[in-house]
Amino acid sequence: MGQVEIPARFMRVRYNGAAHPLARVAGLEEGANCQRFVYALLEHFGYPIAPMRSSELWTDNRFTRRVDRMRPLDILMFNRNEAAWGAHLALYLGEQRAIHLSREVGHPAIWSLDEFARLPRYRVQLGIKRPSALIQPSKSPLDNRMS
Repeated sequence: MGQVEIPARFMRVRYNGAAHPLARVAGLEEGANCQRFVYALLEHFGYPIAPMRSSELWTDNRFTRRVDRMRPLDILMFNRNEAAWGAHLALYLGEQRAIHLSREVGHPAIWSLDEFARLPRYRVQLGIKRPSALIQPSKSPLDNRMS
């Protein structure tokens, strides 16, 4: 299976730490933090996620579930330690690559999983969360996505 194709409009989003999931901003025009960015991508592909911070996402079982093996469109959670609070989110695209939005880069970047592991702030991969509620036909090459 190939990588997920990201629409160009998502690649123009700028990092804005104040535009977290609970912020009163509409869309991505004012930028986004990592969570808001990942949730917007998932919604584009038909998987709505409630506006949660990373620690809430880690314990969520309504919109996501924990899994052991990655599939495209799974949420990857990274941190410098084992804490879910303050964890960084990325969206797995397939072929050992994930897209994320970080303050350091300032715009969306697609990195290999090895690139995340090399940086202290992303050294610990806390886990994988799989979105569970498909609300529309997939807009990705994942027509046969299994739960």
